Amino acid sequence: MRISIELVPRGIEHLQSELQLIKAKFPSINTVNIPDLMRLDIRSWEGTAISKTFYDNCIPHIRAINFDLNKNITITEYLNLHRISEILVITGDHPQDINRKVYPVTSTDFIKKIKSECPNIKVYAAIDPYRNSIRKEYEYVQQKLDAGTDGFFTQPFFDIRLMEVYMELLEGSDIFWGVSPVTSLRSRNYWEVKNNAVFPKSFEPTLQWNIDFARRALDFSHGTNSHIYFMPIKTDLETYLAGIFS
Repeated sequence: MRISIELVPRGIEHLQSELQLIKAKFPSINTVNIPDLMRLDIRSWEGTAISKTFYDNCIPHIRAINFDLNKNITITEYLNLHRISEILVITGDHPQDINRKVYPVTSTDFIKKIKSECPNIKVYAAIDPYRNSIRKEYEYVQQKLDAGTDGFFTQPFFDIRLMEVYMELLEGSDIFWGVSPVTSLRSRNYWEVKNNAVFPKSFEPTLQWNIDFARRALDFSHGTNSHIYFMPIKTDLETYLAGIFS
């Protein structure tokens, strides 16, 4: 089983400090995944190269709309140079800065392209249980599999029952289940309005509720031979992980 932590590359020293902490105190974590945020100076693959000095298994998020598929995907040279053998492909939101160049490329377009040019790279795609009906999301999953996807990272779940539904639909797939703490009403509103997330009736915007859910999601992953990643966006990293793994 693989347990990943999603770390935002806010700066080199900050990222190294978080990696050192996790490596020293939480040996159960064996994978790191790095998002690609356009407002930051460090791109995901650069953050992943830094992470590779601590962990063998490091996965950058790659935004498909940043690449012109009429040309070779030059990023593969960087990936190979730094021994980055896994990536997570997302379509990507359009940047707020209108001067940034983007292309009309979907995640499935990019997956087909990179698998044809670099079949040695393991490619994960995203699953979002909230953006469509379950049927439409399942159809989208099949399109990604047809494009050459090797596995999936999900958007964070907040209900084991919904995870069970997707586990049945995705039986046989390599899955990283997403878990992210939501510890305020404002954060809950963001997830509901921005991402159409669904919270169970039992949900409480407390650290303890989120730690308890993370433990149950971890047990679920163990029991289904799948993987998990934790995304503590605004929660103290050490406190959150200590609660899960204590």
